[in-house]
Amino acid sequence: MDMRLRGAPSSPHTAGDPASSSFSLGPDASHLDSGLIDRSFGGDEPLSRWMGWRLRLLVVAALLGCVGVLLLARWLAESPHLDATWKAGAQGQLELVSSADPMLTPHEGRALLGVIGGDNSMAVVDALTLRRSSRWLTDDIERERHRAMHEQLSTAMAQGKVKLFFSEGEMAEVSLPRRGLGSLGAMFWLLSGLALVLYLVAMVVVLAKPTARNLLYALAALCQSGNLAFIAIESTMGLALPLPLPRWNMPVHMSLDLLTAAAVVHVSALHPRRIPGAGVVSWLSWVSVAALIVLIGNAELGAAWWWLQGSVTLYGLVAVALLTWSHHIEPHPFAIVMRRFGVLAVGTWVLLTLTLAASSNAPQVQQQIAAAGPTIWAVFLASLLLLLPFLSKSQQVMREFSLLAAISTVATALDLLFVAVFSFGQFASLTLALFLSLGLYSGARQWLLNQLRNQNVLTTERMFEKLYRIAREVEAHPERTPTLLTQLLRELFEPMEAVVIDQRSPSTRVTGGGSTLIIPVPQLMNGEDGDASSIVIRFAHHGRRLFTTEDARLAERVVEQLRRAVAFDKAVEQGRSEERLRLAQDLHDDIGARLLTLMYKAQSPEMENYVRHTLQDLKTLTRGLAAPNHPLSHAAAEWKSDLTQRLTAAHISLGWNFSADRDISLTVVQWSALTRVMRELVNNVIAHSQARRVDIEFVLDGDRVDLTVTDNGAGRNPQAWAHGLGLGGVRKRVKQLGGEVDWREVPAGGICCRVCIRQLSEKT
Repeated sequence: MDMRLRGAPSSPHTAGDPASSSFSLGPDASHLDSGLIDRSFGGDEPLSRWMGWRLRLLVVAALLGCVGVLLLARWLAESPHLDATWKAGAQGQLELVSSADPMLTPHEGRALLGVIGGDNSMAVVDALTLRRSSRWLTDDIERERHRAMHEQLSTAMAQGKVKLFFSEGEMAEVSLPRRGLGSLGAMFWLLSGLALVLYLVAMVVVLAKPTARNLLYALAALCQSGNLAFIAIESTMGLALPLPLPRWNMPVHMSLDLLTAAAVVHVSALHPRRIPGAGVVSWLSWVSVAALIVLIGNAELGAAWWWLQGSVTLYGLVAVALLTWSHHIEPHPFAIVMRRFGVLAVGTWVLLTLTLAASSNAPQVQQQIAAAGPTIWAVFLASLLLLLPFLSKSQQVMREFSLLAAISTVATALDLLFVAVFSFGQFASLTLALFLSLGLYSGARQWLLNQLRNQNVLTTERMFEKLYRIAREVEAHPERTPTLLTQLLRELFEPMEAVVIDQRSPSTRVTGGGSTLIIPVPQLMNGEDGDASSIVIRFAHHGRRLFTTEDARLAERVVEQLRRAVAFDKAVEQGRSEERLRLAQDLHDDIGARLLTLMYKAQSPEMENYVRHTLQDLKTLTRGLAAPNHPLSHAAAEWKSDLTQRLTAAHISLGWNFSADRDISLTVVQWSALTRVMRELVNNVIAHSQARRVDIEFVLDGDRVDLTVTDNGAGRNPQAWAHGLGLGGVRKRVKQLGGEVDWREVPAGGICCRVCIRQLSEKT
């Protein structure tokens, strides 16, 4: 379970953008631990590491666990067994409900007063006998009486033959057969199986990496595995617990709970970040736990049950506080996950404690609570411990399992609370508890799942919009692919830090126990990855959750969709270029040849000059269609030459002012649109304005274009003009470039047309 992140800085992050804080990986990722880089980019850890002593020890541990369960079952199966069902009477006596033994059948419904064994040892019994464990008895005197009663009963029954004394002076002598494996019950096998699974997970965690943190996890898991084993034994209890369990029941349960609490406090001080003073906190927790075990075990501490419950609660709160402190020093998603589990576990523990305390005046109700509550609590805590090593995988089945375990615990606790405090009937309390629990589950399930898994920030529409925008930018600037892809991944996962490193990852993968996601950057323009760099992002959702394998698959799909978008745009652009070349060639070969013939056959010099100008326009058009792009400086020179020729033929002078902060490449669409807009505006001046001068100003500032065409003609009131094909075409082409066009009167006379294009991207 050692999920610490190698190379994570120890200083707290600074205010501002998380990406630029002290968490930020430098341009060369120099502060990343080389071990992380080696493991992350060198492929998965080889399976051969498990083929040596670790595998052998794991096999031995598994065999020992299985043998232990079988020996435990065999020991219980060989113990004497009284085949009878008992219940607590109204007066606190022990009543016989039913029995398959013909010697006991006549006494059904009678109260059992005492049991005499073959060695004439006498045991007086009452309803307290039915309590499976003295661990959950709140009163010290009752706990001691429970221990003495079960020891006497076990001693009496060990001889294999007992005399049972019932009320009204009735007596029955019964031989006690061996229990047999078949009578152990399903609960024993289920709890034993869960204890075995938890034990094996602890062994796997320790053998995978025997660090201090993993050893502490294994200690907590083994303690709870022992608790489950004891509860499994108690579930088989008929009339008495087998020796020596009555004497060791409370001390063992108490020691296992306290050791678990101390291990949780210790690991919270170390993981996911070692907090200042972790050694002092750990030392104090272990010393106090040792003192409590000695004092309670020697019966030197009054109100031992309250000391035990309160101490475990306090240790749980300390662990939650340590995780909160750790996350404040260095945000880490695992700290949040462990803190949530801690709050849930402490809350359930407190609820169980208060329920048992509230039912102390109703022994029958308290017995029902003590029979089910601790078992459910132990299963719930074991489920949380089992879930921790799988958090980096975060599979759906594990998430649902943890939610169902939590809601089952809440439902049972509410049921017990309703019975103990409000004295509801069994049906009413169970119905109400299920109703409230299911309502809570349905209302909070999606929110809880969103906290454990990725809740994408980007919608599908925004995702595709950004993908295609990035694809167009990658076409224009292939060298910016890592930067652009990093921006998209930042919006998608909201990491605390992201960096591009010059090292190739063979695939997208999750490392660092779920805190780091590594994505290889493809060379999108040449189709080969080559020595591509990689993007390393850490701490998803600003450190609120872990990366999962689902995140890795999502990142792979994003890269693949980006690759397809670039390939699609390249194919479309190639098709456009080929079609433009075909059109240009057809116009040049067909229409150009016809115009040339017509020019030579012109009947007058005016007609010849008109056809010559038309042929020149056609050459300009075909040359523009054939060229993939047009430098702005070249296009401006062509515009000035063309417009000068047109206006000179109409005896109109031209004032030309061109200013650009840089020379950009215009696409065919941009070049064609600007060329046709200028020609149409000048043609309108020639045809309608009666002007003697036209002033054209073209300014490129950054990505903004301002085009102004002003004449000194007789035009007035442009708002009343009918926008036919000419002016409508101007508006359409300007809008195609993302701009606006406006006509206004000039105070001195004439019309001024202003075209503003705020974002003239080099790729449209």
